[in-house]
Amino acid sequence: FDAVRAAVDQHQCTRAILVGHNPAFDLGFVKAAASRCEIKKNPFHQFSTFDTAALSGVAYGQTVLQRAVQAADIDWDPSAAHSAVYDAEKTADLFCNIVNRWDRVT
Repeated sequence: FDAVRAAVDQHQCTRAILVGHNPAFDLGFVKAAASRCEIKKNPFHQFSTFDTAALSGVAYGQTVLQRAVQAADIDWDPSAAHSAVYDAEKTADLFCNIVNRWDRVT
């Protein structure tokens, strides 16, 4: 959590928000791991997340990661998909794409 805490401090925030594709599921694992490791200062908000599945459903009419990424005109490599790093990077690309698109349409 050190890198996350450093970013939270740098931006003068109180908590980090987990961004992911169905992140409530992931947040449960993060919270359980922190508890298991007896980490008292989890930098992530306890229940707030940004869900790219829901956001891409609104922005592109697609909730499946591959389809949403393709609808956003982001490159997708099926042979690399389903690895943790690849999916996390594509989820980040998708989130940024949606946020930047939102800025243009509002």
